[in-house]
Amino acid sequence: MEQHLTVDRKACAGHGLCYGAAPDLVDCDEQGDPVVLADPVPEAQVGEARQVVDMCPERALALEQTQPV
Repeated sequence: MEQHLTVDRKACAGHGLCYGAAPDLVDCDEQGDPVVLADPVPEAQVGEARQVVDMCPERALALEQTQPV
């Protein structure tokens, strides 16, 4: 199963905790909105992705599991 980090841009308030805590998984664009860098999330970084999802105060991040194509 692959893990995909997703961002709900409507819910995001731009706190920046995600790209501050996991700069190899999430960065920000010119407007300060989060951009997912690793899709799918590498197996070795799934734990880090879960931590970032849990720390988002707006619950704007999610880690979704899918079957590989």
